[in-house]
Amino acid sequence: MGGVVVRPARWADGEALAAIDRRVWSPVHSPAPEPAPSTDPARPFLDEQGPPAQYLVVEVDGRVAGYIRLGPPTPLASNAHVRQILGLAVDDRARGRGAARALLRAACAQARAEGATRITLRVLGHNDAARKLYASEGFAVEGVLPGEFLLAGAYVDDVLMGRGL
Repeated sequence: MGGVVVRPARWADGEALAAIDRRVWSPVHSPAPEPAPSTDPARPFLDEQGPPAQYLVVEVDGRVAGYIRLGPPTPLASNAHVRQILGLAVDDRARGRGAARALLRAACAQARAEGATRITLRVLGHNDAARKLYASEGFAVEGVLPGEFLLAGAYVDDVLMGRGL
């Protein structure tokens, strides 16, 4: 994967990550509302609720090309051995270069380094490309919430996936 580097996020990455989020947003990838335009100062991409420590950034050929957000799924001590992928985005210009796979592998390594023994994620049922990528990295479907989201006029399943570390 020459030219693909994963590193911890920095506060200075916020603007680039927000721009990527806006460019790649689609109801195929996210049940969340479309990200606000860059002229909306209401909430920065990185903040106290989502600080750089929760993100890994991928650079492709020296340019920020995407991110993965990793954190605990709950604040409960009984769940502290689990990390959840809370978001993943890769700019279209970097697709097919191994950026998403590199982010997934780095997130698993970071979760292990933090003492986690499991990693989980949620993915929309109609996002076939992401589901195939996750499966190829050892994630298995562990549950399905049928029709959990109404997106673009259609009900979409929420697929829960996970794997051991």
